[in-house]
Amino acid sequence: MNKTSLAGPPPESQGVRPSVIQLVFREKGALYAAFIPLFSEGGLFVPSHRTYQLGEDLYLLLSLPDDPQRYPVAGKVAWITPANASGGRTQGVGVRFPVDEKSRQLKLKIEQILGTQIASSKPTQTV
Repeated sequence: MNKTSLAGPPPESQGVRPSVIQLVFREKGALYAAFIPLFSEGGLFVPSHRTYQLGEDLYLLLSLPDDPQRYPVAGKVAWITPANASGGRTQGVGVRFPVDEKSRQLKLKIEQILGTQIASSKPTQTV
Protein backbone atom coordinates (compact mmCIF):
# COMPACT_ATOMS: atom_id res chain seq x y z
CA MET A 1 0.00 0.00 0.00
CA ASN A 2 1.26 3.46 -0.83
CA LYS A 3 1.97 5.38 2.39
CA THR A 4 1.00 8.75 0.91
CA SER A 5 -2.57 7.54 0.46
CA LEU A 6 -2.89 7.27 4.25
CA ALA A 7 -1.71 10.83 4.86
CA GLY A 8 -4.67 12.57 3.26
CA PRO A 9 -4.47 15.23 0.57
CA PRO A 10 -1.09 16.86 -0.07
CA PRO A 11 -0.47 20.13 1.83
CA GLU A 12 -0.75 22.27 -1.31
CA SER A 13 -4.34 21.09 -1.82
CA GLN A 14 -5.37 21.91 1.74
CA GLY A 15 -6.52 25.50 2.23
CA VAL A 16 -4.26 27.41 4.58
CA ARG A 17 -6.37 29.36 7.02
CA PRO A 18 -5.30 32.94 7.67
CA SER A 19 -4.17 33.96 11.14
CA VAL A 20 -6.84 35.58 13.29
CA ILE A 21 -5.71 38.43 15.56
CA GLN A 22 -7.83 40.37 18.00
CA LEU A 23 -6.67 43.97 17.95
CA VAL A 24 -8.10 46.13 20.73
CA PHE A 25 -7.52 49.89 20.85
CA ARG A 26 -8.64 51.42 24.15
CA GLU A 27 -7.04 54.81 23.53
CA LYS A 28 -6.86 57.17 20.57
CA GLY A 29 -3.08 57.46 20.96
CA ALA A 30 -2.61 53.74 20.36
CA LEU A 31 -4.92 53.86 17.33
CA TYR A 32 -2.99 56.85 15.96
CA ALA A 33 0.31 54.99 16.36
CA ALA A 34 -1.04 51.98 14.43
CA PHE A 35 -3.13 53.65 11.69
CA ILE A 36 -1.63 53.62 8.18
CA PRO A 37 -3.10 56.54 6.20
CA LEU A 38 -0.59 55.80 3.41
CA PHE A 39 -2.77 52.87 2.28
CA SER A 40 -5.63 54.34 0.24
CA GLU A 41 -8.01 51.66 1.52
CA GLY A 42 -6.71 51.94 5.10
CA GLY A 43 -4.59 49.70 7.23
CA LEU A 44 -3.15 49.09 10.67
CA PHE A 45 0.14 48.07 12.21
CA VAL A 46 -0.13 44.80 14.12
CA PRO A 47 2.64 44.09 16.64
CA SER A 48 3.71 40.45 16.39
CA HIS A 49 6.73 38.25 16.96
CA ARG A 50 5.38 35.73 14.44
CA THR A 51 6.96 35.58 10.99
CA TYR A 52 4.65 36.62 8.15
CA GLN A 53 5.18 36.88 4.41
CA LEU A 54 4.20 39.84 2.22
CA GLY A 55 0.76 39.23 0.73
CA GLU A 56 -0.20 36.74 3.45
CA ASP A 57 -3.86 36.87 4.51
CA LEU A 58 -4.48 38.10 8.04
CA TYR A 59 -7.91 38.29 9.65
CA LEU A 60 -8.35 41.05 12.24
CA LEU A 61 -11.08 41.40 14.83
CA LEU A 62 -10.76 45.11 15.52
CA SER A 63 -12.10 47.01 18.53
CA LEU A 64 -11.94 50.82 18.46
CA PRO A 65 -11.88 53.24 21.43
CA ASP A 66 -15.29 53.86 23.02
CA ASP A 67 -17.02 51.57 20.52
CA PRO A 68 -18.55 48.27 21.67
CA GLN A 69 -18.69 46.88 18.11
CA ARG A 70 -15.97 44.56 16.79
CA TYR A 71 -15.01 44.99 13.16
CA PRO A 72 -13.86 41.96 11.15
CA VAL A 73 -11.21 42.80 8.55
CA ALA A 74 -9.80 40.31 6.04
CA GLY A 75 -6.54 42.09 5.26
CA LYS A 76 -3.18 41.27 3.71
CA VAL A 77 0.34 41.78 5.03
CA ALA A 78 1.68 44.79 3.10
CA TRP A 79 4.91 45.42 4.98
CA ILE A 80 7.03 43.82 7.67
CA THR A 81 8.96 45.44 10.51
CA PRO A 82 11.55 42.83 11.51
CA ALA A 83 12.97 42.20 14.97
CA ASN A 84 15.67 44.71 15.95
CA ALA A 85 14.46 47.26 13.39
CA SER A 86 16.21 50.64 13.36
CA GLY A 87 14.74 53.48 15.37
CA GLY A 88 13.48 51.10 18.05
CA ARG A 89 10.39 50.23 15.99
CA THR A 90 8.19 47.45 17.29
CA GLN A 91 8.35 44.13 15.43
CA GLY A 92 5.17 43.41 13.48
CA VAL A 93 3.33 43.82 10.20
CA GLY A 94 1.37 46.44 8.32
CA VAL A 95 -2.01 45.04 7.32
CA ARG A 96 -3.73 46.58 4.30
CA PHE A 97 -7.52 46.61 4.39
CA PRO A 98 -9.33 45.07 1.40
CA VAL A 99 -10.84 47.30 -1.26
CA ASP A 100 -14.53 47.12 -0.37
CA GLU A 101 -17.27 49.28 1.08
CA LYS A 102 -16.97 47.89 4.63
CA SER A 103 -13.29 48.77 4.73
CA ARG A 104 -13.94 52.23 3.30
CA GLN A 105 -16.46 52.85 6.08
CA LEU A 106 -14.03 51.51 8.70
CA LYS A 107 -11.25 53.80 7.44
CA LEU A 108 -13.62 56.78 7.63
CA LYS A 109 -14.61 55.78 11.18
CA ILE A 110 -10.95 55.58 12.25
CA GLU A 111 -10.23 58.97 10.65
CA GLN A 112 -13.26 60.41 12.45
CA ILE A 113 -12.06 59.04 15.81
CA LEU A 114 -8.56 60.44 15.27
CA GLY A 115 -9.84 63.82 14.02
CA THR A 116 -7.13 66.46 13.79
CA GLN A 117 -4.64 64.09 15.46
CA ILE A 118 -4.31 62.34 12.09
CA ALA A 119 -2.25 65.29 10.79
CA SER A 120 0.11 65.21 13.78
CA SER A 121 3.85 64.92 13.27
CA LYS A 122 4.11 62.68 16.33
CA PRO A 123 5.99 59.44 15.50
CA THR A 124 4.01 56.26 14.85
CA GLN A 125 4.75 52.57 14.36
CA THR A 126 3.98 52.99 10.67
CA VAL A 127 5.69 54.50 7.65
